[in-house]
Amino acid sequence: MSTVTPATQPITESPAEPRSRRGTPVWEIAHLYPLQGHWSEHAYFGLETERRIEYADGCLEFLPMPTRSHELIVQFLYDLLKAWVTSRQAGRVFFSGYRVQTIESAYRLPDLLYVSNDRRQEEQFAHGADLAIEVVSEGEENRRRDLREKRAEYAAAGIPEYWIVDPEQKTITVLTLDGDEYRVHGEFKPGATASSALLKGFAVDVAACFAAAEVQ
Repeated sequence: MSTVTPATQPITESPAEPRSRRGTPVWEIAHLYPLQGHWSEHAYFGLETERRIEYADGCLEFLPMPTRSHELIVQFLYDLLKAWVTSRQAGRVFFSGYRVQTIESAYRLPDLLYVSNDRRQEEQFAHGADLAIEVVSEGEENRRRDLREKRAEYAAAGIPEYWIVDPEQKTITVLTLDGDEYRVHGEFKPGATASSALLKGFAVDVAACFAAAEVQ
């Protein structure tokens, strides 16, 4: 007669998937999407949402909804950069919603993006850029993303110039590409004028830039 040897490890059931109830997220919809780390570029570009979402290494990164002061600063910079580009017919300026491919597996949404005429542009993203500008949002995660992570990615992508506009510190830092990393061209505070090393004649009055956020 055969015998059954007990398992050396207890058999445990896998945890049940959460079910949605009134007042909770609709978990069943969440399970229709890939897990973080398993998103493909195709799935990312297929998202239909008003949220600002970036893609990096199979994961989605959800950007904060812009505040009024953030958008006023971006608008101020956009008007200046657009005027510079238009007067020279030198390319296109994109405002917040247009992606740029940085490294092979990452797509970012800079607050402002300047793409010269000779760079390739797809309908949904640009292959690199000439200038990226980020206005730093509040919060440690957002500061780390703009000051460290995007600095490294934009350099790896070969973007010649990166501006970090920091309302908290009241500074505009202009970074220029030197080999495969950025060096500081200048850190400008109120009373000074931030100038581009790449775009000759493009300059921003720092005090006026941050004052734009206070317009009623």
